[in-house]
Amino acid sequence: MGARAYDAVVVGGGHNGLVAAAYLARAGWSVLVLERLPEVGGAAVSRQVFPGVDVRLSAYSYLVSLLPDRVVAELGLQVALADRAVASHTPVAGGRGLLVERDEGPATAASFRELTGSDAEYAGWRRLSARLAALAEDLAPTLTEPLLSPAGLAGRLRDPRLWHDLRERPLADVVADELAHDVVRGVALTDGLIGTGADVHDAAGPAGRCFLYHVVGNGTGRWRVPVGGMGAVTGAMAAAARRAGAELVTRAEVTAVELRADGATVHWTDDDGTAHAAGAGRVVGGAAPAVLDRLTGRPPRPTPDGTQLKVNMVLDRLPRLRSGVDPAVALAGTCHVDEAAGQLDAAHAQAAAGRLPDVIPFEVYCHSLTDPSVLGPAERAAGRHTLTLFGLHTPAVLFRADPDGTRAEAVRRVLAQLDAHLAEPLADCLARDADGRPCLQASSPLDVEASLAMPGGHIFHGDLSWPAAATPEQVGTWGVATDHPRLVAASSGGTVRGGAVSGLGGYAAARHLLDPG
Repeated sequence: MGARAYDAVVVGGGHNGLVAAAYLARAGWSVLVLERLPEVGGAAVSRQVFPGVDVRLSAYSYLVSLLPDRVVAELGLQVALADRAVASHTPVAGGRGLLVERDEGPATAASFRELTGSDAEYAGWRRLSARLAALAEDLAPTLTEPLLSPAGLAGRLRDPRLWHDLRERPLADVVADELAHDVVRGVALTDGLIGTGADVHDAAGPAGRCFLYHVVGNGTGRWRVPVGGMGAVTGAMAAAARRAGAELVTRAEVTAVELRADGATVHWTDDDGTAHAAGAGRVVGGAAPAVLDRLTGRPPRPTPDGTQLKVNMVLDRLPRLRSGVDPAVALAGTCHVDEAAGQLDAAHAQAAAGRLPDVIPFEVYCHSLTDPSVLGPAERAAGRHTLTLFGLHTPAVLFRADPDGTRAEAVRRVLAQLDAHLAEPLADCLARDADGRPCLQASSPLDVEASLAMPGGHIFHGDLSWPAAATPEQVGTWGVATDHPRLVAASSGGTVRGGAVSGLGGYAAARHLLDPG
């Protein structure tokens, strides 16, 4: 490949790097994307995880909410996002649990009444939902605009008090303003804890920021299943970049980035260990900030601590529930297990004290109920299904002393907790791969770190930021500048509005370079 010079070299071919590459190439820039792994997509990929089982699982990230329609339309992304039939179900011992329909109706109201004994809790749920819906409608359009000051953003909102409260008050208190029941409060609070090991009682803590991003996506806050799995999303982004003329190179391990006043040189090695270099007018950092620090020779920053346990499974059949609720209903949306507010608090306290929680709060999703296309024809005919489990409050630090043993114990605990709500052991429902092994794959934060070069296994690369300017100098910018004019951030943790599979970091990086005025 020689020492060809490009207008921009993108380090990291995750979804943000691909979005930045597509926009820059569409504007006529020459663009090279370098990805360490054999495929682009980063954490948003689909894989056949189990030998001989024709199922393509979303290996890491698994749902889409924040990807703006604007980005989909402008890049011509061929992406289909399917709504789940149910928003959530929460099993409760001795009862039928709490059902929240996608479009709430009499069944949701009846479920709240049965769980709580009156209609008061559902009325509070409706009030909170209405306030969040208005916030989503008002805030989402600002995510693809230059940064506003916090006050300027508040001026765009019909309910600036909610924006203020999420930023200044503990998330637990904001939720408790409307909700009193332990289970119902927990269902709401989990949106502040996905990938974020926070104390929901801390004022101005990361839980409020995480909650905000989980409820405002694309003006609705609705989390949808990408048809074909997450790899279909990043595959469409890669196709858009290639159509525009960007050059995508995989198995390219970037080893150094030399920054100068007049440009940069990016060094990498291929699978054979052969060294390559390319000149760049600008370098776009699609990798985590800590990775860019190492590549550019900056002092390393503290490693963030990822907090999630991810378990991918394939089932021969859906398990029956003790409550008698149809598993095709209970598992169609987000199935909350042991995520009552008190359980979230207890798990956080134990994790903060250096212990694996006795009861690990987690969520379960059966995406094949919404998108059967991820199943091969034979698997579909046999009635097989996918099952994804996402555990909270399982920080990376707990796994460092004994990675395999701690992972195995965490899996044992969450399966036992799930079994407590099932009429048959989940193990009896697991499919077997070609070697006769159960179709279950678990990843701790350390496994994510090793697979994706994601420091600490933190899925957001660090704590999320409020989607507004942090300083007066940031107002009117895109929030992606670094301390060197030739390096622009595009990753989740390196940008003000990064986080989740949104493309917002890549979009902002491209806008920063294309609209410098």
